[in-house]
Amino acid sequence: MLYTRALIPTVKEAPADAANASHKLLVRAGYIRKVGAGMYDYLPLGLRVLKNIEAVVREEMNRSGAQEILMPALLPAEYFKETGRWDLYGATLFRLEDRKGGEFHLGPTHEEIVTDIARREIKSFRDMPTNLYQIQSKYRDEPRPRGGLLRCREFLMKDAYSFDVSEDAAKASYETMRQTYCRIFDRLGLTYRLVAADPGAIGGSTSAEFQVLADSGEDAIVACDTCDYAANVEIATVKAPPATDEAEAAEDKAKVHTPKVGSIEDVSRFLKKPKEKFLKSLVYLAGKELVLAIVRGDHDVNEIRLARALGVDEVFMAADADVQKATGAAVGFAGPVGFKGKVVVDRAAAAVKNAVTGANETDHHFTGVSRGRDWDGDVADIRLATDGDGCAVCGEAGREGKLKTYRGIEGGHIFILGTKYSEAMGATYSDDKMEKQPIVMGCYGIGVSRLVATTIEQHHDADGIRWPMSIAPYKVHLVSIGKDEPVLAAARKLYDELVAAGVDVLWDDRDERPGVKFKDADLLGMPLRVTIGAKALANGNVELKPRTESDPKKAELVPVADVARVLVERVRAAKTA
Repeated sequence: MLYTRALIPTVKEAPADAANASHKLLVRAGYIRKVGAGMYDYLPLGLRVLKNIEAVVREEMNRSGAQEILMPALLPAEYFKETGRWDLYGATLFRLEDRKGGEFHLGPTHEEIVTDIARREIKSFRDMPTNLYQIQSKYRDEPRPRGGLLRCREFLMKDAYSFDVSEDAAKASYETMRQTYCRIFDRLGLTYRLVAADPGAIGGSTSAEFQVLADSGEDAIVACDTCDYAANVEIATVKAPPATDEAEAAEDKAKVHTPKVGSIEDVSRFLKKPKEKFLKSLVYLAGKELVLAIVRGDHDVNEIRLARALGVDEVFMAADADVQKATGAAVGFAGPVGFKGKVVVDRAAAAVKNAVTGANETDHHFTGVSRGRDWDGDVADIRLATDGDGCAVCGEAGREGKLKTYRGIEGGHIFILGTKYSEAMGATYSDDKMEKQPIVMGCYGIGVSRLVATTIEQHHDADGIRWPMSIAPYKVHLVSIGKDEPVLAAARKLYDELVAAGVDVLWDDRDERPGVKFKDADLLGMPLRVTIGAKALANGNVELKPRTESDPKKAELVPVADVARVLVERVRAAKTA
């Protein structure tokens, strides 16, 4: 493609609402343009990247034996009503009516529709295993679309669904998809971790996320420095705390005046005691019940684990008025001593002896508090994992693994659904005894459009994007300097040779200063930049510089007679790496 014929509307300033690197760079480099909140146009360069990611995903899915289908984005309400998700999805669902008053919605996901295919088309155990996938737009009414392509209301997704005769067979399909996803993310040039995760509203078990590591990631994950354990902090487990030190003498409980120091940090300074000796007491609403959750002062509540411990779908922080009503004190002074209601305490907090805790009285705390004597509650693992915690996997086996925290962006999610949808929708098969059995399902998603932004979050520098070779819109950015006929002739010849060899090349043939061309090349982020100028050409050379090199001195001189061959070899080598 010639730059003078391409639509590449670069701009100097990022949009005011762009807070992350990918949003800024995609707009500045002319890859996308905003249409509305969470909705974007893909301009030519952006669409080329999207299609390249899509191609990698499709090739590996086909290689795994999955079969591609296409389901509609506009769906009748009856299928979601059949499984109860018409109400469960709430305001997230885009709902509409046709001219006859019929209820419809835009698909946020397609479990029901693919299960309907299964119940109509899969009749026997001989029809399985089967894996069906599509690459289709999804629609979710995000309350706060943000991050450019990272969180949209309309986005492109690859969703696949496996159908098996048993849980063991489903696990085999799951393993096939795990390996397939690893190949996909490896080919995309991404550094990632496979982490245990929560399946969320879709349901299911054996859930894992492919987290692309990036400092800007909104997901917190932990990974062991000794074994392979890794998990989203929302479900991560940590090594059980040591038993209470019985040698520590029990103190008498005492009430102390702590005026206007309600936070753990403030009270810790005020009383000159470490946060590890505090009980952090937080009031939550679980269904219609107010519950007191207690963690150690240096820990935070894991709300997903708390909900599971209480047997509810979700918990919510109680409003200030409800906290005051439940404790009789201002927010910041809650505690378990004398609390009239259900108390759930984390394992680590339960082991704290002679603790400091709120006295359920404004401006007052108790010291010398011990569980069993002064208060009690149901013990559960309800805290968030943090950096330096002991690993619950290898740590329990006597090794000394420690958890390290990372930031990540979810790029893919795989899990076994079981019979959640097949039982609800009557998707059954006849086994070898001609008896009806529910189909066991798995679900596997990749955010195709999200990976455009995710890749940039991991691959960029101060000057612009650094595309991996596999998904770059063009593999070579050819820059010709000046209007000298020998320069233009050499550039034209190289351009034609690369096109003939099947290499995607963008030739900057504009009448612009070298500095402008180099700056745009860095911004656009093609993997290989070739510069043809009169001085080097007079010596029979051109300049080759990989975009992955941050040091401009890394540029090398290549004989003009060899440059086409060198470029083709490097592009092909990167594709097979």
